[in-house]
Amino acid sequence: MSRPRRYFFPKHYADVVQRLRVPLGFALVAAFALLAAPTRVSLMVGLPVAFAGILIRAWAAGHLVKNQQLAMSGPYAFVRNPLYIGTLIAAAGFVIATHEPWLALLFGAAFALIYLPAIELEEQHLRKLFQEYEWYAEQVPMLCPRIPPLKVPGKFQTSIYLRNQEYQAMIGFIAGAAFLWWRTYTGNYGLNL
Repeated sequence: MSRPRRYFFPKHYADVVQRLRVPLGFALVAAFALLAAPTRVSLMVGLPVAFAGILIRAWAAGHLVKNQQLAMSGPYAFVRNPLYIGTLIAAAGFVIATHEPWLALLFGAAFALIYLPAIELEEQHLRKLFQEYEWYAEQVPMLCPRIPPLKVPGKFQTSIYLRNQEYQAMIGFIAGAAFLWWRTYTGNYGLNL
């Protein structure tokens, strides 16, 4: 008999931030646009990191058949939440590219106070939906990758990637990178704190 799961965030709080996740995302984009003060060096270091995060998200999206099958292959063999890991890496890359330390604090707080509760809610949902989730959660860590990965068959499927509309993250990356290049090479900076 398994023990009841304890969660860090109260369910009411997690439900509220889950509903506010998209509007808060727009607020983060606005802060990014206002505070970014990129340099050529910060772009050369940060944008490849951000791109790596986008690639992790893409890899994960090609293995994720939402609410129909528990994803355990591809990046899910390493970590239970590769989409969030990809988001965290992409955000870290953009923070490096912006050359603005205040954004590191802002994005770090957003991940801790918005994304971690969302992860808890999703895990509650998956436990109800998939009987094998408990076993999977015991085998694969939530956020720190498992080495070696879990041996589970499965392959990336472009059709699943497209159905999950993950290409939108790539479009967002391109738009963000273009904005930072424009800001760097025109000298048109936002607020400098």
